[in-house]
Amino acid sequence: MKKLLCLTVVSLLVLPIAARAQGTLKIGTVDMNRTFREYNKTKDAEAKINDAKNQAKKEYDERADAYKKALDDINNLNKQLEAPALSADAKAQKAKERDDKISNIKNMEREITEFRQTRERQLQEQALRMREGIVKEISDVVMDKVKTSNLDLVFDKSGNSLNGVPVLMYSRDSVDFTNDVITVLNKPGRASSITTGTPSTATTPSASATPKKP
Repeated sequence: MKKLLCLTVVSLLVLPIAARAQGTLKIGTVDMNRTFREYNKTKDAEAKINDAKNQAKKEYDERADAYKKALDDINNLNKQLEAPALSADAKAQKAKERDDKISNIKNMEREITEFRQTRERQLQEQALRMREGIVKEISDVVMDKVKTSNLDLVFDKSGNSLNGVPVLMYSRDSVDFTNDVITVLNKPGRASSITTGTPSTATTPSASATPKKP
């Protein structure tokens, strides 16, 4: 870790030397976490994910209720089979009915498990596509700012190094243009390239799919 930290310090010292040799180095900074959080379409993406989760909960509850009803039916048949007054024919008929329900409930268990796994995967993929689309839009606006302002370097103020410390601890001549990026992104009527990627059916409520911060 000490070696890594030393290499980081050396690289930070080399940059100003190279800059002096070639002229003034124009540095810009942007807070990507804040930009991601304050972009209106991030909130829209979160709302769509929550809608999918709510729909999934409804579908999951329907399956769970049907499973509980089937389980209650099996328990009731078991009680009836214990009745001493039950004839042999009636007992055989109820035993067959119970066995059929047991076979059916095993299929229900398998279907519920597959439903959960499939929907969780779909929702995670949907959230990832939304996040990638949002990050790309932010990056495109940042690059436009780089070109118009003729910047040489841009640092993400919210980023940390492998040592857990901010990548950019201080820069006297840097220009923070986070507000400019957020303003452009949230401009009314601005076209969006975000892909919602809504799955054909919603996911289970146990999935965690709120778009993560970059």
